[in-house]
This record gives sequence, structure tokens and C-alpha cells, in this order.
Amino acid sequence: MSTNILDLPKDLPRPVDDGAASHLRGIHFPRLALPATRGANVDLAAMPGRLVVYIYPMTGRPGVPLPKDWDSIPGARGCTPQSCNFRDHYAALQSLDTSVFGLSAQTSDYQREARDRLHLPFELLSDSGLRLKQMLGLPTFTVAGKELYKRLTLVIENRRIQKVFYPVFPPDQSANEALAWIRHRARPDAAGDAPKPARA
Repeated sequence: MSTNILDLPKDLPRPVDDGAASHLRGIHFPRLALPATRGANVDLAAMPGRLVVYIYPMTGRPGVPLPKDWDSIPGARGCTPQSCNFRDHYAALQSLDTSVFGLSAQTSDYQREARDRLHLPFELLSDSGLRLKQMLGLPTFTVAGKELYKRLTLVIENRRIQKVFYPVFPPDQSANEALAWIRHRARPDAAGDAPKPARA
């Protein structure tokens, strides 16, 4: 298993669409105040405009081993590269009047270390009680006795979930996909869903 959490191994297994997120598009995001890394609570449903919320299993820390067989779990590896991808495209998303949030089941203290180390310009939200699993039916998996969210990205406009990226692969292109979809949607002649950008 690769120990560099910034790099993605070449042979990561590709996750398949198991249908666990197919019910999400078109529904309203619930009112729920979640702890953010800045120390306050954030209610995504109370925020106007467009939001991109990328939901991920867990970020690793330098020098701390990842769970056993982490790389062999489809969709598990890649939380740090995904966060860095959104960091690098944050200004472009902001230019399209789009706010960005990351969300996981980790505590805010754990997330705060990642936010500071990776220089993330947006907040990470903690759902350590898996309340969104109960309220929205978000997909999860269990590893090393911990239940974690599967990786997915939501585009929310005025509280309604307009787009669901699931599964997300490769994770280090997650922001590129969201940005391409939003740019397409912003075109005057756009209608319906945008196709996913072609991958090399």
C-alpha cells in the first residue's frame, strides 16, 4: 500500500455505481447544523445560491497508517488529493457564484488539522453522528469498526440537490467534473444534465 497520502496508486480499484445515491437528485437538502472547522455550525439548507459539497470517507495524516487494506476498498483512497483538487479550483468555482464545502464523519478537530495542513480555503463539516445518512440515506461503508461515508459530490442550488456525482473516480479529478458541469449549466443554451468530461 502506498504511504504517500498526496499520491494515488496506479492500480486503485474503480468503484461501481451500486444505485445507493440514485434517489438523491431533485430532493431538498435537510435543515441540519453541522460543526465546521472554523468553530461555528453551518446549516447548508439555509445558504442561498449554489453549493458544491464533496462527501468523503476520511483524510489521512502524515505518519499515521491508513486502515488495513484501505487501498483495496473501491472508492476509499483519495480524500487528500480530492481536497487538494477542490482547493486548486476554488477560485474558478467562486467565480461562478459557487461555494464549496467538504464533509466527512470525522471530528472537527481531526478535520481542522487537514484544513490547515492542506491550506484549504473552505470549511470542512463534521457529521460524526452520521445524521445525513439517516436524513438523506447517504451511502456508507464500514472499515476497522468505523462507519464512513462513501465518496460522492452534490451540487445544491437553493437547497435542492441538482446533481449527484457517484461514484467519484478518480478522486483527484472531482472538482474538475463539478466545475465542468456547472460551466455547462451556466451556458444560455444548456438544458438538462451535462455529460461528464472525457478522461485521458
